[in-house]
Amino acid sequence: MILLETEIPGAELVARGKVRDVYRSDGKLVFVATDRISAFDYILPTGIPRKGEVLTQMSIFWFEFLRDVTPTHFLTADVAAYPAPFPSYRAQLERRSMLVAAAEMTPVECVARGYLSGSGWKEYRAGGTVCGIGLPAGLEESDRLPEPIFTPATKAQTGHDENISFAAMTGLVGAETAARLRDLTLEIYSRAAAYALGRGIIIADTKFEFGRRDGKLILGDEVLTPDSSRFWPVESYRPGGPQQSYDKQYVRDYLESIRWSKQPPAPPLPEEVAARTSEKYLEAYRALTGRPL
Repeated sequence: MILLETEIPGAELVARGKVRDVYRSDGKLVFVATDRISAFDYILPTGIPRKGEVLTQMSIFWFEFLRDVTPTHFLTADVAAYPAPFPSYRAQLERRSMLVAAAEMTPVECVARGYLSGSGWKEYRAGGTVCGIGLPAGLEESDRLPEPIFTPATKAQTGHDENISFAAMTGLVGAETAARLRDLTLEIYSRAAAYALGRGIIIADTKFEFGRRDGKLILGDEVLTPDSSRFWPVESYRPGGPQQSYDKQYVRDYLESIRWSKQPPAPPLPEEVAARTSEKYLEAYRALTGRPL
């Protein structure tokens, strides 16, 4: 079953994003990862088979992996343990949903970059910096950085997030919180990247979201998935240009090939493009966890 939109009568829907539907109940939230996919800031009419399952199960894997580093918002993925009326809608929720603790989210995306790609590569070509951080001269696209860097961004409700300086982030959240978020982001990234490298995947960059619950910072949202990270196969990694990836770049490449104007309405995807994208997500899950989904 490809799920593009949940329908749970009697439940309070608080957000319907590009991928997730979020419900609130008894001071907790139910996150449901649908099979929607977006590209160039538009949701496509075609779903990606099992995408929501991959995003949820991979996040759960990482929440467990990181439990000695930081508390998280994850409570359970056992639908039977969700408050009413959710257990009655197991078909929509099984394997693609999580019951999580509500938190007051910080107004920044916490981005860690270990390689030079995407908007970072564009900025570096223009002036030798990434988010104002000076880097050595002579780096190529997709090069590994001398050390991972922290590049925060503001959260955008629509369109792209906007990269900001650490000083600007400090102005938003305060010096102590900014420093803690930076250190925690880089620690999580370094641990996860080292693990993934041993499984044949380079995590080129990723983004995290944190919130406060009972006065403490907790890791929230989704974590280290193909939607929030750039995953590159180690075996095909070659600096000097774009890389093969496990993320939705395959979809972006298709849309570029048909010369879509990047204006609505977004075009549907051919069945073979949706199927191959699904397989890329499933390949990433198998590689990282060591088991099929």
